[in-house]
Amino acid sequence: MKGFQKILLFCLTVGLCIGLNLTFSLIVPSGGSAQITPRPNPQQLKQAFDRKDIATAVRLVETGWQQQYEDYYQGRLRSQRLEVDAIARALERTRQETGKTTALFYAIPTPTALELVLISPRSAPVHRRIAAANRSALMQVMQDFRMGVVNRESDESDYLPPARQLYQWMIAPLESELAAQQVDTLIFCLGTGLRSAPLSALHDGQRFLIEKYSLAIIPAFNLLDRRAAKLAGTQILAMGASEFKNQTPLPAVPIELSAITNNLWQGKTLLNQDFTLSNLKAQRAALPYGIIHLATHAEFSPGAIEESYIQFWDAQLRLDQVKFLDFRIPVVKLLVLSACRTALGDPRAELGFAGFAVQSGAQAAIASLWAVSDAGTFVLMSEFYRYLKTAPIKAEALRQAQIAMLKKQVNLKTSLPVKHGEWCCPLS
Repeated sequence: MKGFQKILLFCLTVGLCIGLNLTFSLIVPSGGSAQITPRPNPQQLKQAFDRKDIATAVRLVETGWQQQYEDYYQGRLRSQRLEVDAIARALERTRQETGKTTALFYAIPTPTALELVLISPRSAPVHRRIAAANRSALMQVMQDFRMGVVNRESDESDYLPPARQLYQWMIAPLESELAAQQVDTLIFCLGTGLRSAPLSALHDGQRFLIEKYSLAIIPAFNLLDRRAAKLAGTQILAMGASEFKNQTPLPAVPIELSAITNNLWQGKTLLNQDFTLSNLKAQRAALPYGIIHLATHAEFSPGAIEESYIQFWDAQLRLDQVKFLDFRIPVVKLLVLSACRTALGDPRAELGFAGFAVQSGAQAAIASLWAVSDAGTFVLMSEFYRYLKTAPIKAEALRQAQIAMLKKQVNLKTSLPVKHGEWCCPLS
């Protein structure tokens, strides 16, 4: 699979790592071991589901997954203990504020089955157990799916069969409830092995999942508060680099940053030598930019948190250092990483990806799961910011941008604000 067809598939691997009008609480460093322990206890979880005690099962999942993130980030996370009925009320408030009907979707892999839980604003929670999708079978199909999506030489026969199988296991069992409740936005809370899955590319045989729903990923619902994150009037600080000493160049970055700040959004651009940590902090001190856009290499790696980083012009910012940027004060409503890469399927790497906004303090984060042509990134980001002006939630803006690319309504030429002489960037 090459050229623009591959870029179309790439656009489905960009994920919103929180989304909606929700924001993470502060992480408080505590030190200690970063060992990741499987949680929640599978036997206790099975017993709760066997008793049809969904409330207890959700409580076990929320607590267990929060502990996983605390282990990885080596700190304690402030949280609120919301029961199932309180979560449903919070979703109803979101519906009233945004006009979007949002459901919380738990996908919990266990050794013997995939456990699914759906919590929606105006209905009782629903549980489904998918015995065929035990952990071993699920992880094998998920691996095939990821490889089919990210492999530059793959074609539809490589990624569509596992994409359809995963849809049948994860989405189809709850599809009637989603339709009955007119759900249009799904917040996924995912267990180990699923957190870095390109969910947008799941397929029902006719359409990709993103063509049916707006999507967002969260680590745990109890790590969120419900403060509104209005973007109207927010300025953007767009920073990045097109040249690197030891990494591949990103030649489309100057055009990407210029298009965002000069044509799509009000803000400021800092490129190459000006793309430094000290400049980021100085600019934030001078003006409370509500959107931070970083067009640079970033890596969510296997192993310890210290091995993951964001590349600035003069230094690498390790993931365990991101908290010192303190994007909580003044609040950064949206943080975008437009050229990052995740070690797909690795439990530690996916904790870094899914929990990135927790660590940064930003209310929401958008990042790609793997790297492809930065021309494709430029087209998708241009469309995202265009839709962000009017979309009721960030997840819907990302969805509309992805659909525009899938339907080939946009391309590199249509996204360029002006002609740039002989500038050229390959599409594959």
